[in-house]
Amino acid sequence: MDNAIGKVMDDKSMVVFQWGVISLCFLINMLDGFDVLVMAFTAASVSADWGLSGTQLGYLLSAGLVGMAIGSLFIAPWADRFGRRPLILFCIAIAGLGMLLASWASSPEMLGTMRLITGLGIGGILASSYVIAGEYANKKWRSLAISLQTTAYALGATIGGIFAAQIIPETGWRSVFLYGGIATLATLPVLAMWLPESLAFLLSRQPKKALHRVNILLDRVRISPLHELPPLQHGQVKSMRKSFTELFSPNLLRSTLLVWAAFFLVMFGFYFVMSWTPRLLVAAGLSNQQGITGGVLLNVGGIIGTSVVGLLAARMRLSLVLMAYLMMNALLLAIFVRSTGNLQLAFAVVFAIGVFVNGCVAGLYALTPTIYDVSQRVTGLGWGIGIGRSGAILSPLVAGRLIDAQWQPAELYMFFALSFVLAAIVVSLMKAQRSFQTSPSST
Repeated sequence: MDNAIGKVMDDKSMVVFQWGVISLCFLINMLDGFDVLVMAFTAASVSADWGLSGTQLGYLLSAGLVGMAIGSLFIAPWADRFGRRPLILFCIAIAGLGMLLASWASSPEMLGTMRLITGLGIGGILASSYVIAGEYANKKWRSLAISLQTTAYALGATIGGIFAAQIIPETGWRSVFLYGGIATLATLPVLAMWLPESLAFLLSRQPKKALHRVNILLDRVRISPLHELPPLQHGQVKSMRKSFTELFSPNLLRSTLLVWAAFFLVMFGFYFVMSWTPRLLVAAGLSNQQGITGGVLLNVGGIIGTSVVGLLAARMRLSLVLMAYLMMNALLLAIFVRSTGNLQLAFAVVFAIGVFVNGCVAGLYALTPTIYDVSQRVTGLGWGIGIGRSGAILSPLVAGRLIDAQWQPAELYMFFALSFVLAAIVVSLMKAQRSFQTSPSST
C-alpha cells in the first residue's frame, strides 16, 4: 500500500491542501531570506554605531552563515528521527528568539552570538521545508514546488531590504531585528495549526497514532484511507548515525560526494556574486547608488529565475535544466564587467545573472532529494547545504584576498565563473538513485 500511495500522489492532480502546504513552506523561506540577510541591511548602521573595523564587520556578516552551516549539518538531520514538523517549529522559535535578542545586543560580540544562534535555527529549517514542499507536490509540479522555496528566499530578502531602508532612518538598526523577530515568532501558531507532518515520515517511522494521522492527511489530499500501516522493513527505522553513515554506503558514496562538491561550488560562486557585486560595480566605474541598484536587480532576477527553473523542470529533465543554468551563468559572469561601459546593458546583464545564479541554487535544492531514500532525505540535503555553507563562508574571504592582491573585477568574475562550469560537470555525473515519492520504500 505504501508504494500505491506514492504512485497515486505522483499521478493525481494537486488539490488546495497540497498547494497550502507548499505556501506555508514558502512563508517559512521568505522569513529565512530576511533573517539571513538582515545583517547586510543593517551593516552600515551597526558599523557607524559601534565604530567597527572592516574585519569586525566581516565577522558579524559571517556569523549567521557559520550558524547556518552548523544547523544544516547537526540540527537538520534530527528531522529524519523526530519528524519534519516538530523540527521546523523548534527551529523557527530559535531563529525568532535570536532575532529578538539581537535587537538588545550591547556589544558586537553579543550581536555576533545572536546572529550565530539565528543561523542555527535557519540551517535546521531549510532542508525540512524543502523536503515537505517536494513530498506534498505531485510529480509534475514537484520541481516547481521546491524551486519556489528559493524564490521565497529571494523575495524575503528583497522585501526585507526595502523594509530596512524605510525604518532605519526613523527607528535605528535595532528595530529591524526586533520586527524581524516578532514576524518570525508570529508564524509559529500558524504553522502549529496548519503545517502537516510528512506522509513519508509517518509511513517510514510509524510513531504513535501513525495510522490515524496518515488517514487524516490522505483524506486532505483526496486519497483513499489505509486500513493498516504497511509493515516496517527490517532496519527501516534508523538512528541518526546510521542515516548519516548510509550516505557513504557503496550505492550512495559517489552520489553523496558529487552532491557535496556541487553544493560547495555553487554556494562558493553564489555568495561571491550576491556579496560583492554592488561594491565591484562601483570599482568598475559606477556610482554607489548604481551599485545598490545592481544588488536589488540580483534579487529581483532571482525571484523570476527560481520560478522559471521549476516550470522548465516540469517539462524537461531537471539535471539538464540545472546544467544549462550553470553554464549560462558562467557565461554571463565572464562578460559582465565588460558591459559596465553601458549602464542599461550592465543592469540588464546583472538582472540576467540574478535569474541564473538563483536558479542554479533552486535547481540543486530540487535535484538533491531525488538521490536519497525518505529515511536519508533530510540528512542528505542537510549535509549538502552544510557543505555548501563552507563554500559560502570561504567565498568572501577568497575574494577579499584576491582584491588585496590587486585582482581586477573582470579577473574576479572570470575566476568565480569557473566554479559554475565545474558545478555543471559535477551535475552531469549525478544520477537519481531513487524516485522522489512519498512512499518510504520507493525505488
